[in-house]
Amino acid sequence: MDGVVVSLGSQDITLGLALGLLVLFVGLAAVLVGIARRRGGQTATEARIAQMTRAQLELSGRMQSAVEAVGSRQAELNRAVSERLDGLGHRIGQSMTETSRNTHESLTQLHERLAVIDRAQANITSLSSQMVELQNVLSNKQARGAFGQGRMETIIKDGLPHGGYSFQATLSNAKRPDCLVYFPNGTPALVIDAKFPLEGWSALKTDDAAVQKSAEAQFRRDLQTHINAIRQRYFIAGETQDTAFMFVPSESVFAEIHESFEAVVQKAHRQRIVIVSPSLLMLSVQVIQAVLKDARMREQAHLIQGEVIRLMEDLGRLDDRVHKLQTHFGHAARDIDMIVTSSEKLARRGTKIEELEFGEPETGEAPAPAAMQPASAKGLRLRVVEDD
Repeated sequence: MDGVVVSLGSQDITLGLALGLLVLFVGLAAVLVGIARRRGGQTATEARIAQMTRAQLELSGRMQSAVEAVGSRQAELNRAVSERLDGLGHRIGQSMTETSRNTHESLTQLHERLAVIDRAQANITSLSSQMVELQNVLSNKQARGAFGQGRMETIIKDGLPHGGYSFQATLSNAKRPDCLVYFPNGTPALVIDAKFPLEGWSALKTDDAAVQKSAEAQFRRDLQTHINAIRQRYFIAGETQDTAFMFVPSESVFAEIHESFEAVVQKAHRQRIVIVSPSLLMLSVQVIQAVLKDARMREQAHLIQGEVIRLMEDLGRLDDRVHKLQTHFGHAARDIDMIVTSSEKLARRGTKIEELEFGEPETGEAPAPAAMQPASAKGLRLRVVEDD
């Protein structure tokens, strides 16, 4: 009903409007017919009314044709729209299927990544708790001392034999160093101190310049005080070495000290206090182990020399016995050669005896006894035997 039937100039006439006009024209015609009849049936008016009626009928026919054309066009439009909607629905279905598959794959990958993130988060949580525990240890002076002591003891135990060191041993002045490393031949022991002051170093981690400057001064004083305490407590002539180790339980703290407090390090060296990190302590322990091994070798040198002398004596006796055995083998070989020679002679004589021929008498008489044979025959047979 809203489709355009005809266009009159710039005015579009729809089907509803056309039907309304048709009804209006029919009503108008009826009114005009009534008026004409009331006027006495004027011929001209009737003619005009008849003409208008014909025009109205022609217009109705045209309107009907337009309505039919609009209906056919509407059916074609509906069919085209239906086909397009079907194609669009098919494409939308394929797109939805592909989108659903991609979404499922993305969700699967996202689930896997979330699982990895969960595991990483669990590890991070565990590390965070461990860092908190480590921070608590480092914030407590006694716990921090125990941490440095434990790390130093682990390095010493892994590198030195049992009996070559002692922890918390009491010196003659009643002081108790953290570790004593013993040397052979009555050499004084080496002192290792693990009570490093970390309070001042912890205060250095700040962004305030004034606070950091004050913390540096305090840390420098703490270092110097600790170095002086080691020298005063643990340097005993004839009992300890004139050099001691100050153990720093962190490589980063060790690097910070040598980078920012070079004057303190040089002063410690002049006082024969060596600042060592875990890696330097491990290297020092390996050197000490080599020294102890060399000392044990020197202590056992006379025993090794005696064993070598006895080994040489045993080797000389073995050489004499081998020569005697060789002489016996030489005599036995000569005897065997003589026996082989005699056996060969016997074999040759046996062969010659087998080759001798004893002739039979031609008359068939028995041979005469040897005593009755001629003397010439006897001599011939003896000569033959002697020749053999």
